[in-house]
Amino acid sequence: MQDVPTLVEQAREGRPRAVARLISLVEGASPQLREVMAALAPLAGNAYVVGLTGSPGVGKSTSTSALVASYRRAGKRVAVLAVDPSSPFSGGALLGDRIRMADHASDPGVYIRSMATRGHLGGLAWAAPQAIRVLDAAGFDVVLVETVGVGQSEVEIASQADTSVVLLAPGMGDGIQAAKAGILEIGDVYVVNKADRDGADATVRELNHMLGLGESRGPGDWRPPIVKTVAARGEGVEEVVEALEKHRAWMEERGVLAERRVARASHEVETIAVTALRERIGDLRGDRRLDALAARIVAGELDPYAAADELVAGVTEG
Repeated sequence: MQDVPTLVEQAREGRPRAVARLISLVEGASPQLREVMAALAPLAGNAYVVGLTGSPGVGKSTSTSALVASYRRAGKRVAVLAVDPSSPFSGGALLGDRIRMADHASDPGVYIRSMATRGHLGGLAWAAPQAIRVLDAAGFDVVLVETVGVGQSEVEIASQADTSVVLLAPGMGDGIQAAKAGILEIGDVYVVNKADRDGADATVRELNHMLGLGESRGPGDWRPPIVKTVAARGEGVEEVVEALEKHRAWMEERGVLAERRVARASHEVETIAVTALRERIGDLRGDRRLDALAARIVAGELDPYAAADELVAGVTEG
């Protein structure tokens, strides 16, 4: 058993080993998870959470690394949560995001953690919201969440971040595919990376056109900017940070930031509750109540929805 109060205190002091242990408790769904969350609750709520998403090959990890460097120059403590595909054999993360960010490995103001999705669809690990809370409570000013490059499923990042950044690259067919996936609907800031390649201006024009097609914004509403970058050389990165800060200021001024965080907490509570309910129902497999309901369905005495209502009522009351 871990000494949770000591771990939390050490994490607040900036000790990376304590932060790592807390996130491991989260990932492993430890019996101490409730104690961890209770200890972190009054300490969280200060970090700016930025999600980075986009198709494979657009340069998410390189862009993330460049953003870390920019925020560090501004004196901010930065944490990176890189959500990787899971190994079907070990359940561990496969990609080497931390290798790409090796330049920051020795910086005490930067914490980088890879997290496996463990088969969870949507580009984010199921434990990501709790991991973000750990990093927030540990005193990081900015938390960058880089998601798996799984394309159409990555819209989930919008429910976890304060600001969502969608990355594209010229010549990769991102525009049309993104429109189909609905990914263009979630971006607060759009970045066309690898802008030194042919077709960068055409990609920007296509983005502007597609954003205009679905535009129903009123006066004062946020219009997502499009920024061109060459992240590998650090070009355009300061403009991305400027766009992020403008979006944050706009959200704070209009109360949108608080609304997003309430919605995020609501979704998290719902997920925890549904998971708990599913586990309790799973415990009923082979139980006489479930078998009896199933028999009544087969006999035509009960429909599946009515049976489910009875089951849920029995589980919640019991």
